[in-house]
Amino acid sequence: MPEVEKWLFTRKEAAFSLGLSVRSVDYLISNRDLETRRVGRKGLVIRESLRLFARGNHTNPIRPQIAVEA
Repeated sequence: MPEVEKWLFTRKEAAFSLGLSVRSVDYLISNRDLETRRVGRKGLVIRESLRLFARGNHTNPIRPQIAVEA
């Protein structure tokens, strides 16, 4: 059987591909820096989205904003 390129990645696979934590990938997804497709109950990250993010110049830290109570 010939090997087939993957087009969609789980959050864990996307994190491994980018060298980030799953939590960081979750933040990037919620911030719409990574594009996903829903397949059943799973949200899968699009390969092209990973490539574009990896090639981009990112100056902001990848972490959620912490709400400060007044």
